[in-house]
Amino acid sequence: MNKLNAALYSIFVGITMIGAWIMFYVTDNIPELETAPVQIGMHLMAEFVTAALLIVSGLAIIKNKEWAFKLYLFSMGMLVYTLIQSPGYFLQQGEIALAGMFVVLFVIALAFLYPFFSNNQSS
Repeated sequence: MNKLNAALYSIFVGITMIGAWIMFYVTDNIPELETAPVQIGMHLMAEFVTAALLIVSGLAIIKNKEWAFKLYLFSMGMLVYTLIQSPGYFLQQGEIALAGMFVVLFVIALAFLYPFFSNNQSS
């Protein structure tokens, strides 16, 4: 997998994260806004920061910015965390397919990270 594909995955996932949360909000599918507003507020902040950094790092890779690789690794680390943590919520709700989607995205994320670590031994 090359850097362009990794960048496109990063951008795609970032945009999809933002779109999903907007869809959940518009369709009134975030009950925690009423039951746990502080907790969901912090969670949403983490999700949107992750999404924004994924988009920025993906664009930076495409533009061959010197700092792109470090930001990409940081944003992908944030993504890997959310891809591990998020399925639990959906499993609790009985949404097996959505939880499975996170597993697939996790495997793809690892596949995109592997070449960076195997081919980039320095910083």
